[in-house]
Amino acid sequence: MRETILDNLNHPKQLEVLYRTDKSAFRKTFNELYQDIKGNAVAEVWHERLNFSPERDDSLGKSASKSLLFVIMLSLIATLIAKMPEIFGVNDEFFYPRNISFIVFPVLMVWFARISKPSHVTEGMVAFAIAASVLFINFLPDNVSSQTLILSCIHLPILLYSLTGLIFMGREWRSADSRIRFLRYSGDLLVMTGIILVSGAAMSAMTMRLFELIDIRIEDFYTRYVLAWGLASAPVVAAYIIEQNKLIVSKISPVIARIFSPMVLIIVLTYLTTIITTGKDPYNDREFLLVFNLLLIGVMAIILFSVAEAAKSRITRIEIGVLFLLSLATIIVNSIALSAIVFRISEWGFSPNKTAVLAGNLLILINLLLTAYKLAFAFRDPSELDSVKNLIASYLPVYAIWAAIVTFIFPLIFHFM
Repeated sequence: MRETILDNLNHPKQLEVLYRTDKSAFRKTFNELYQDIKGNAVAEVWHERLNFSPERDDSLGKSASKSLLFVIMLSLIATLIAKMPEIFGVNDEFFYPRNISFIVFPVLMVWFARISKPSHVTEGMVAFAIAASVLFINFLPDNVSSQTLILSCIHLPILLYSLTGLIFMGREWRSADSRIRFLRYSGDLLVMTGIILVSGAAMSAMTMRLFELIDIRIEDFYTRYVLAWGLASAPVVAAYIIEQNKLIVSKISPVIARIFSPMVLIIVLTYLTTIITTGKDPYNDREFLLVFNLLLIGVMAIILFSVAEAAKSRITRIEIGVLFLLSLATIIVNSIALSAIVFRISEWGFSPNKTAVLAGNLLILINLLLTAYKLAFAFRDPSELDSVKNLIASYLPVYAIWAAIVTFIFPLIFHFM
């Protein structure tokens, strides 16, 4: 190897191939040769590359320590909010459907505000929106069968998620790149939170089993305190892990997006084929229509996150084609769901649920049609993928506005029905 290195000092590509063939042998041989070839520009670059050792920066250590203390404080606040029914004697069935999103999103907003430094106007508007949301959702009539109450509880997390994005983007919230960056981050956060929850569930099961073997029952204590803290703090802990390991975490979501997109396409196509062959009727089966709409929302989310990831990394025409076919399949699903909703409205009239689902499906259908149209051009010319990104970024506020309308306006329009 000694002679090979010397012969290829002026051929950087061959040195790279040699290095990748046997890294340890290359490093050892090169360091032995270094005194003889010192002064050569290529040799100096390789010497730094092979022997680089970053100096310890105490300020980075202090910053990490402050971040850890901050995340611990936010975790305790999230846990305190989650334990409010127990502390103040509030009914669980009243509290959690209305307030579960306040356990997660405000804490994340505080975390992001520390990093992105949004304007005071933005912070004030978001704080006012949170306060108004807390008051509004908790003063809605306590009627568990109220359609508008259920709709408000479902759409409020979407609104708070949008406000979290506003804080995350800071002063660049109008930028398409910032909005796509928030979508990518959301994917990373979702994946990391899932890993934490799965790991925590495994550890919890093992812990309770170990204590059970020595005849000590800790289920009640563990569930009320340890598990409650773990569930409430998982998102902000995930955000901390992402901040400390940006390069590692950012590589996970693209892989998952590339694996899941073709798998979901196969599932959707199989599902549509099965509906046709079994003669399932979505028009008169309410539960089937509900599952259909959940499928639609889930696939739409996968398309959004996949395009967001594709905008960051290089993507092949095959992957663009998969996204295009997935968009077309989802348009078919949306059209079936939409026709079923129109049929049910013509038969039984309008209701808060039917109105919300009808308008929501129309918004998603428009988004899907525009996305499929742009992806068709991107398939022919991958450089056109930026136009898909810009379309998705410009459409995101539509979902936020719709969530606000359903949350705050629907109960008033339909008289808390």
